[in-house]
Amino acid sequence: MNTLKEISTLIRSKDNFLLIGHNIPDGDCIGSMLGLYNGLISMNKKVMMFLEDVIPGIYHYLPGVNSISSLLPPQENIENIIFLDCSDETRISEDIFEKLNKKATVFNIDHHDSNTFFGDYNYVDSKAAATAEVIYELLVEMNVPISKSIAESLYAGIVMDSGSFKYSNTSPKTHRIAADLLDKGVDLEKTRINLFESKPLEEVLLLGKALKNFNISPNGKIAWMLLPYEDIDEIGAHGLHPEGIINYTRMIKGVQIGIVFREVEPGLIKIGFRSKQDIDVALIAKEFGGGGHKQAAGAKQEGNINEVADRVLKIVEKMV
Repeated sequence: MNTLKEISTLIRSKDNFLLIGHNIPDGDCIGSMLGLYNGLISMNKKVMMFLEDVIPGIYHYLPGVNSISSLLPPQENIENIIFLDCSDETRISEDIFEKLNKKATVFNIDHHDSNTFFGDYNYVDSKAAATAEVIYELLVEMNVPISKSIAESLYAGIVMDSGSFKYSNTSPKTHRIAADLLDKGVDLEKTRINLFESKPLEEVLLLGKALKNFNISPNGKIAWMLLPYEDIDEIGAHGLHPEGIINYTRMIKGVQIGIVFREVEPGLIKIGFRSKQDIDVALIAKEFGGGGHKQAAGAKQEGNINEVADRVLKIVEKMV
């Protein structure tokens, strides 16, 4: 793996960047991208951004968000591609990956334990609470002044991926970085309203569907929720990627592993895992072709949602 200084030196010496984040983008993915974008623009670099999926409305307040394209830009002038918050190449669709300029230099900047170091240059800090935390350190290393625009985006990324500083990946450094971002002008009220008090009605209705399909194991250590495609379709919640529903599974006293099974397309199940204490759900996710962090991971499986849940639960039961 490269050092932060090496990545900094290389990026400073290059131009014509394309920033890419993973599909179904979350707050860290979007915040990291916008923070780096605004930083590179301040260095007079030519930069484009691409996300293949819809950006959730709660992030539309972030500076520069309208510059993110859902159409892959022409590749002939792209000299450098920076993947952000992507543990491996499969975090973007295969057809998009195949269209990327194969001659471009690939940078991989991330914080996932399961990162495969797929770039030409890689910097992965698995101790960071968010990739946005890594981007903050990169910008500081490059002597880029942290503007209010940069601060707002990075703060959003850190808040969302640290669970508002509740998750175990939150460190003293995380709080120090957050404090500096606040000093740079982050509006806490605007941040709170947009991130936590601007949910679409469909997301609240989706939570209701999930809670109706709530289950807990006989020993009280595993909790899971099912969101079949027909439930999502009934309330028109396609394209919604709620980040908080899964947290209801691990709010319960005694629960050590929480899971949400969400049928995003007929027969395609997205699985989210969360854990408490020292249980490594990334190991479970890897069993099903996924990955992530020790206490937050995910995977995808094809099949009937109930049968997929049964297969996963047989593995999970061995962990607790």
